[in-house]
This record gives sequence, structure tokens and C-alpha cells, in this order.
Amino acid sequence: MNASSAQMSAAPGPGTALRDFLITQCLAEPGETARWTPLAGGVSSDLWRVDLPGRSLCVKRALAKLKVAADWQAPVSRNAYEWAWMRFASRHRPDSVPGLLAHDPGAGLFAMEYLPPERYPVWKAQLLGGEVRVTTAAAVGELLGALHAASAGDTDLAAEFATDDNFHALRIEPYLLATAEAHPSLAGIVRGLADRTATTHAALVHGDVSPKNILVGPSGPVLLDAECAWYGDPAFDVAFCVNHLLLKSLVVPGRRGELLRSARALAEAYARCVDWEPRAAVEERAATLLPALLLARVDGKSPVEYLTDDRHRLFVRTAATALLRAPAPTMSDVVDLWETALPAQAEPAGTPLD
Repeated sequence: MNASSAQMSAAPGPGTALRDFLITQCLAEPGETARWTPLAGGVSSDLWRVDLPGRSLCVKRALAKLKVAADWQAPVSRNAYEWAWMRFASRHRPDSVPGLLAHDPGAGLFAMEYLPPERYPVWKAQLLGGEVRVTTAAAVGELLGALHAASAGDTDLAAEFATDDNFHALRIEPYLLATAEAHPSLAGIVRGLADRTATTHAALVHGDVSPKNILVGPSGPVLLDAECAWYGDPAFDVAFCVNHLLLKSLVVPGRRGELLRSARALAEAYARCVDWEPRAAVEERAATLLPALLLARVDGKSPVEYLTDDRHRLFVRTAATALLRAPAPTMSDVVDLWETALPAQAEPAGTPLD
């Protein structure tokens, strides 16, 4: 550790390399005090809030081994693709991502604007707390559709984000192929969906459009964690997000109707933006992929943490299996079938989760 780095941190920090990054990128002055606070995030990166005199920022570093029970490795080069995806989004929808400050691709880290939670609450926390606004879901769907439309048919983006290996390691293998392994009777169907997804290249995909990665900002949704960015099948993003709304309908007390309306609103707002191919084609790919993703969040390598009741996990397996064996043609049809199956499950009781 050099002298300037040692002076920068008054409290234990993340190590010399990250502290030096701030100085070399002119984000901090030698000798300036910095407080590093680890932030709760996903399983694939370390995320820090850095408080400097009069300002705050975030530093993100990709991990080679993800923080899950299963052995899940992924290349740290995904950090550079996340930065590139955020630059793309900022050109088309500036309010949809945090401000970008500095990037070190060799070290697999970058710095971005810190968005305070009192102004930018996490959508997942709102949903699990029972604060379900259909308008938020519609805004997410519209944003996704607009970004996909802006990237569709762009050969330069297709070349820049030819990240098939990353997407396989982060999404195809841990979600779809691991689920096929866990369900031999469905393996052929799920592997077929994996192959179709992996070989469809139509638009720039975020790859992790989950409520935990969406902030509800004063100017609309803000997307985080784009390290799965890939020029591929846009149906993946919309199915991935609607998946979370359906799963939460099992566990959020008294908000089942709003969550299902949110799922429909997101899918409908997204579909209205589709202009790069027939709307029905994207709808069909999303609708048939969705049940595989439902099953993946129970039996894949990254199960959702809030499905703690065995009855809920059994319901997901039963409903997803039925939809995989008898596919529905649209997202609305999937939500309808999910809702029809739900009465056998009691509406969650109690107060909203915190």
C-alpha cells in the first residue's frame, strides 16, 4: 500500500487496488479521507459506497466465483460489458442508469453515481413490503421495449456484445441447463428452450432485469447490474422480469391482484414497443421461456430466497411443469393460467413483509 492510499481511508477499506483506482481516475485526491461501506447487492460482484468530502459514489468489482452455494464461475470480463451496456442505455434513456464516472477494464471494476435510497428505492423492497404500483411495472416494460427497439438490427452492437460465452456461464447454464438436470422428465423441453435462446440474436439484452436491480427513481425506473449484457434474444429480459412478479404473488400478503396486474402491464407495455420483428414472435418466445425460468428460481443454481414454504415451491414446480408441457402463446395467457391455478393456494396471510 502506498502512502496516498493509506491516507485515503480512515476506516478499513476494500484493499489497495480499489483505493488507488479512485486516485488514478481523478475521483479522489491523495490524502483525502474516504469511507468505504459494502452494499448489499447480487451474488456476482462486490459493491461499495464510497463517501468522500462533500460527495459519494459507488465502485463495483466483478467476482470470478459467484456468492452462491453451487459452484458457479464466470469471467470477470463481464464488468466491461456492463459498463458498455450502461453507456448504451445512457445515450438513449439518460435517466435509466446511474451517471458513469470511470472504468478500469483490466481490473474489472468501475465507478458510478451513488443514488440515495430515500429518492431511489429498490423495487424489490417496495414489492415485498406490499407497495405494488402497476404504473411502475408498466414503466419498466416500456423502458425495456424502448432499449431493445433502439438496439435491434444494430450490427455494431451485435459485434460489441458478442458475449455468448458470458451469457452461457451466467444465464443459460445456471438457470436453464441446471434446471434440465434437476428435472430429467422435462430435460428435452428445457434444453430446447436453452438452445433457442442461445441462438437468437435480435437486440441488446440486459440479462438481469430483476426487481432487485431496478430503482424506482423520480424520473422513472433505473436499471442496475447489466453484467449479463448480450446481443441476443430480447424475450429473455421481459420473461425474466415477469417471472419475479409471478413468484412474489405467492408471498406478498394481500397484493396478489396488484402483482398479477403488474405482470400483465409490464408485458403489454413492452409488447407495444416491439417493432423489429412480429410482436407475436417475441410474445411466443417469452411466454414459452417463462415457465422454465419459474422452475429455475426453485431448482436452478440461483433459487429465490423468499420461497421458504415447501408448498410454494411445489406449486411453482406443478404450474411450471404444466406450462412447459402445454405452452401458452402469450405472456397474458401465462399470467391467466398462473392465476387460475392459484386459488388452490391460500392468499398469503399477515402483514406485508419487511
